[in-house]
Amino acid sequence: MPILIRTAAPADAPALADLARRTFVATFGHLYPETDLTSFLEGAYSETHQRRELEDPLWVTLLAERDGVPLGYAQVVLDHPAPGLPALPAPMELNRFYLEQEAHGSGLANSLMEAVVQAALDHGGRTLWLGVWEHNHRARAFYERWGFTYAGEHFFQVGTKADTDHILVRALPEPPANTQ
Repeated sequence: MPILIRTAAPADAPALADLARRTFVATFGHLYPETDLTSFLEGAYSETHQRRELEDPLWVTLLAERDGVPLGYAQVVLDHPAPGLPALPAPMELNRFYLEQEAHGSGLANSLMEAVVQAALDHGGRTLWLGVWEHNHRARAFYERWGFTYAGEHFFQVGTKADTDHILVRALPEPPANTQ
């Protein structure tokens, strides 16, 4: 079955919340005490929170699925400056980018990143930035292959633990000149 990447709708909140919790735990669950992790998941990845983000016109959520089963997702926050960096032209934040473990190495990440770049361009983005955990070497290598470069750091808080995220930035292609 081919993979479909589409813009998620508020009705996708339950599936997105489940996917978001599973992929976050699979990637980072080992780093945090259970009480901190549970509290974080209940806040950031609850169905209510996901619905709020899906209803927010400044958030674009892309859902990758095969035969109706979610395999990954990405969330772009429109017109969102990077913390602690000089002003970037038309900044868009790649807030989340997660795949199910079974989809790693399948090419889905590249397809999803192509959709992210297109969504940012479609909404007037000129710069795409993200925060990635400093020790997530696989993700950092992927983003570097996509042209992201180190621009700074910020902290990502989960309960009592603050992790250092590298802020990576990528310029987006210039829109075609208007020939009229």
